[in-house]
Amino acid sequence: MELSAVLSPAPEGGYVALNPETGTTTQGETVEEALANLREATELYLEEFPLSIHGRPLLTSFEVSSRA
Repeated sequence: MELSAVLSPAPEGGYVALNPETGTTTQGETVEEALANLREATELYLEEFPLSIHGRPLLTSFEVSSRA
């Protein structure tokens, strides 16, 4: 099953990793560690709450005014 991962730099260092399809979130010191932790957390989540995926996720970005 192919899922999405969104990684953001953490203020204290390292990365926060989020899987939008399940809401699982974790962190790691490196991108690789954050993804490995997210994979593990998401697999555990899916054992309890199976997910039916219909199509591939679409990832895009958008801009907002710096005054927002």
